[in-house]
Amino acid sequence: MMDLKQYVRTVPDFPQKGVMFRDVTTLFNNAEVFAEMIDQFERSWLDQQIDGIAGIDARGFVIGGALAYKMRLPFIALRKKGKLPYETISKEYDLEYGKAVLEIHKDAIEPRSSVLVIDDLIATGGTAAAGIHLVRAIGAQVVGCGFIVDLPDIGGTAKLEAMGVTVRSLIAFEGH
Repeated sequence: MMDLKQYVRTVPDFPQKGVMFRDVTTLFNNAEVFAEMIDQFERSWLDQQIDGIAGIDARGFVIGGALAYKMRLPFIALRKKGKLPYETISKEYDLEYGKAVLEIHKDAIEPRSSVLVIDDLIATGGTAAAGIHLVRAIGAQVVGCGFIVDLPDIGGTAKLEAMGVTVRSLIAFEGH
């Protein structure tokens, strides 16, 4: 199995001094690495019954869309406020520098379906927690959350696990 960690670019002091930004776009623009990443996601969830993949705006769309295609499952968009054209359910959540709102179409997936929530990185867990809330609000269950990168020292994984959600990441980076 390919070590994906070596392909993640670390950008010091972005978006502010002291932050080591983990740039996963370097995984996206290498076809072989991207395919391996999607294969690793698929393998890590084969033990679960999944009816749909929910990707979080925006990098979660790239990963989730490719994974949904590979697994032949519906893709569910978890979008930033004001981007979905039909009736939505919304959830406000905290960011490091303010608040944001995530939305889902009310009819995005059938109630009682099993949904896997996908995003690129878990830090504080706020965005993923909002996604979990939205999937549950339409009556579906969250099978788990998958991420390329986990920053375990920030506590997001523990937050999601406290919500009763299985979290699996392909890579972990210590520190902030």
